Amino acid sequence: MTLIISSAFDAGNIRVVSQDGDSADLEIVKDHMSDFYQWFHFRLAGAKDREVTLRITNCGGSAYPDGWPGYRACASTDRDEWYRIEGTSYADGVLTMRLTPDTDVLWIAYFAPYSMDRHHDLVTSVASLPGVTYRSLGKSLDGQDIDCLEMGEGPLNVWLYARQHPGESMAEWWMEGALEKLTDLDDPVSRVLRDRCTFRIVPNMNPDGSRRGHLRTNAVGVNLNREWHAPTADKSPEVLFVRNAMDETGVDFAMDVHGDEAIPANFLAGFEGIPSLTDRQSALFKTFSDKLELLSPDFQTRQGYEIPKPGQANMSMSTTQLAERYGCVSMTLEMPFKDNDDLPDPVYGWSPERSMHLGRACLDALHAILPDLESAGKNKAQPAKVDA
Repeated sequence: MTLIISSAFDAGNIRVVSQDGDSADLEIVKDHMSDFYQWFHFRLAGAKDREVTLRITNCGGSAYPDGWPGYRACASTDRDEWYRIEGTSYADGVLTMRLTPDTDVLWIAYFAPYSMDRHHDLVTSVASLPGVTYRSLGKSLDGQDIDCLEMGEGPLNVWLYARQHPGESMAEWWMEGALEKLTDLDDPVSRVLRDRCTFRIVPNMNPDGSRRGHLRTNAVGVNLNREWHAPTADKSPEVLFVRNAMDETGVDFAMDVHGDEAIPANFLAGFEGIPSLTDRQSALFKTFSDKLELLSPDFQTRQGYEIPKPGQANMSMSTTQLAERYGCVSMTLEMPFKDNDDLPDPVYGWSPERSMHLGRACLDALHAILPDLESAGKNKAQPAKVDA
C-alpha cells in the first residue's frame, strides 16, 4: 500500500515532494503572502508496522533554522496524547523522521496542535461558568471572532493573550491551564485573584493563521507582534481590536504567551528599553520573575533574549508598547518547542500538560506580587497614550 500523506484540515501544513516505497520527501509550505515557515502538521496513513522514513527537505531555509538541532517531532495516534519521535535527526537542512507506526493512521506535528475546534470548546465551556462574561472584540480578516473572556471584580486590570504567532500552539495549552485554574472556585488563589483583579483573556489572537497552518502570520502574511505601534483594519485588525479594548480598560499587568523554536527553556522577555522606563516597572517585573522561578521548577532566568539598551526597545511589539502606553508591567512568556533541558522528559519533551501547569504557576506568581502591584497602581501616574 502506498503511504498516504495529507494536510487538508485545520492547522494542516505539508507538501509531498516525492515518494518511494516507505520513504517520502516533504516540504513545509510558507505562510500565505509571507516567507515565514516552520510549522508542520500532517497525517500519515497506511504505514502500520512499516519502517518509514520521512524527510522534510526545506528546513534549512525556515524562519528559525537554529530550532532544528536537538529537536524531536511530535506524533499521536489519537490526537490527544502527543509523544516525541525518537528517530528524529537534523543535518544539512533536512529534518529526518524514522519510525515504525503501530497503527494505520498517525498524526505528526511540529508541536501538539491546538485546533480551532478545541479553541471553540474552550471558549464555550469557560463562558458558561459563573462569573464569566464573553465578548467578541471584533472580526479577523477571515471573519473569525477575536474571543475575549472576562472575569473578576477587582480594580487591577489584567490582560492575558496568546497565539499572536499561530504556530506557537503551546501558548493556547498554557491558556487552557490558566483558565482552568481561574475558574476553579475551590482554588483559594483564584478566588483572591478574581476578587482583586479583573481579567480579560484572549486565548487566540490569530485564529486565521491558526486555521491556515501558519507559523507566524495572519491571513495576509502580517506578523501581529510587529503591529502594536500602528495596527490597521486592513492588515492587523486583530491587534487593533485588542489594543482598542485595552485603551477602554487600562492595563496594570499583561502577559503575552509565546513559544521559542531554539532555546530549550522557559523564560520571560520584558520591556527594558522603552523610553519611559521606571524603577517601579522594573522592580515589578523582577519580582514576578523571581516568584515564578521559586514556584515552578520548569521556569528559569539564566537563558533568554538579549536585553535592549536604554531607549532601543522595539515599540512595535506588544510587551514594550503596553509598558510604554499604560505604564504597566508587561511581559512575554516563551516556552520551548524542544524541551526544558533543566528538567527533560524523554518521552514527551515540552508538552501540552507542562504548558498547562506553567499557566497555573504564572497565576500563583501573580497572586504572590498582588500587594506590590496594588501599591504600584496607587502611585502610578497615567501616561499619555502612544499614538499610532
